[in-house]
Amino acid sequence: MSSPSDRPAVASGIFTIGGDLPVHRLGYGSMQLTGPGVWGEPADRDEAIRVLRRAVELGVTLVDTADAYGPYTNEKLIAEALHPYADDVVIATKGANTRPSPGEWIPNGRPEYLRQCVEGSLQRLNLDRIDLYQLHRVDPTVPFAEQVGALAQLREEGKIRHVGLSEVTVDELVEAQQYVPVVSVQNHYNLAERKYEDVLEHCEREGIAFIPWFPLATGRLAQPGSILAEAADRHAATPAQLALAWLLHRSPVILPIPGTSKVAHLEDNVAAAAISLTDDEVAQLSALS
Repeated sequence: MSSPSDRPAVASGIFTIGGDLPVHRLGYGSMQLTGPGVWGEPADRDEAIRVLRRAVELGVTLVDTADAYGPYTNEKLIAEALHPYADDVVIATKGANTRPSPGEWIPNGRPEYLRQCVEGSLQRLNLDRIDLYQLHRVDPTVPFAEQVGALAQLREEGKIRHVGLSEVTVDELVEAQQYVPVVSVQNHYNLAERKYEDVLEHCEREGIAFIPWFPLATGRLAQPGSILAEAADRHAATPAQLALAWLLHRSPVILPIPGTSKVAHLEDNVAAAAISLTDDEVAQLSALS
């Protein structure tokens, strides 16, 4: 029988996405398991497979990906590493971003393209239904109602279990809720970047999962002698681990998905789940920006 120390992600607690998908709050974002520019195969494919399998061993039950990562190679890699999926593992993916070249991202929210995205992800991930499917980016050239409506239709058909959004405002989230229940929002948010504080607060009020991407950014906040660096020293941790711990303490709806392509770094990230911050420490870190 495994102990909590064997599966440290368990210490992050549980959030139930959409009322029926319980996950450990500290997840894993797989974008870095691609080549430069989020393009092509990983530099070390065997290590990438090890990272995915080790994440699950450590208690991670939310694995985030997108058809645009690679494109397509990331989803295939996840299926190779983790299928058949453990009963408690949730694979979340995204669509609506096209990739003409490395480093280039162009939204395409046309309903027929979104259907194509979902069908492709189902095949690559070897799934009959995607537990959490997220609109990767809102396409400004397509009416928002049509984009969300397409996902609502795919949900009705049973190809999607739950719908999420990415990089949206409160107004867009409220509008989307008119067409389909939105169970998650994935926006850029971390200790150093809190542009979407209002979206987080709205998600907290409504019980919607808030999945911050790029959660490890600390930048100048981690300089020697800073509040973050001193707090990290007190906990015998790194500033990045403290930044993850702060996210977990900041709100019960936050599900951080730190990514890495190395097992050692993965283990460091997941260890952040066990760091307990005092109210004063959370307040001090929250005052930084």
